Amino acid sequence: MIKNGAARADGDAAKVNFAGNRLLATFSPAERALLTGAALPVSLRKGEILWQPGEAIPASYFPCAGTQISLAVDLADGARVDVATIGKEGAAGGIVSCGTAHAFGTASVQVGGAAIRVDLAELEAAKARSAHIKSLFCRYSDALLAQVMQSVACNASHALEARLCRWLLSSHDRAAGDDIPVTQGVLAEMLGVQRTTTNMVLKTLSNSGAVELKRGTIRVLSRATLEELACECYRVVEEHFARVLPPLKPQQVVPDDEA
Repeated sequence: MIKNGAARADGDAAKVNFAGNRLLATFSPAERALLTGAALPVSLRKGEILWQPGEAIPASYFPCAGTQISLAVDLADGARVDVATIGKEGAAGGIVSCGTAHAFGTASVQVGGAAIRVDLAELEAAKARSAHIKSLFCRYSDALLAQVMQSVACNASHALEARLCRWLLSSHDRAAGDDIPVTQGVLAEMLGVQRTTTNMVLKTLSNSGAVELKRGTIRVLSRATLEELACECYRVVEEHFARVLPPLKPQQVVPDDEA
C-alpha cells in the first residue's frame, strides 16, 4: 500500500495544472493569487492512499486531465465499495464538510497522474476572501452529493451491464484519451461483484465492438454503444452537474508579473 507519497513538481507546472482542473480553471488571476504558495502541483501514483477512515483530511486534491481519485467505504467483511470517482471536473477532501474534518471512507488514487494539492486551511481562507470561490465549492458539493446518491440508487436497482457501462462512460469523460487504465479485478471490486461476472460482461461488450480489452487497460471504441446500454444514471448525473455547475469560462493563465 502506498501512503501519502505524492511528489511535487516545479512552479511552472502549477500554472499549467490550474487550467487542467475544471474548478481551478475558473479562478481569475486575483483568485489564483490567493493560493500562491498553497497550491502545490503533485504527482499521484496509482494505488496511493490519500486518507483512511478516522484520519484527519489534510488537504484538498484537484485531479488534472486523466487523474482519478476513488472514494470508497470499507465494510466489516473486508470488502471495499466505490461510492464516487473524482476526476478533472472536481476535487476530493474537505469539500462537503467545508473545512477541517475526519474521513469517513478511504480515498485512493484510481488512475495516477498530475493533481493540485491545497491545504484545507488555505482553501478555507481563500473561500472567505472570494465570493466566486465560496459559491463554486458550495455548488460542487451539491453536485458531488448528487453523484453519491445516484450511485446508491444505481447499485441497488440496475443490472451489472448497465452499471459497468455507466462507469466506463464516466471514466472516459475524465481520461486523457480512449484508454482507461484499470484491471478487471479492480473494476470488479469497485462494482462490488465477482471478477468472473465482470469478465463475462466485458467480453460481451468487447464482442459488440464497444470496447477493446487489453492488459490492464480498457479502450473505448464506441461511446454510442455504451450510452445505449448504460442506465439513466449517467445522463441524470451529467444533467445535474450542468445545472449546478453551468458551463464555466476558464480564465487565461498568465505569468504572475502580469496578474
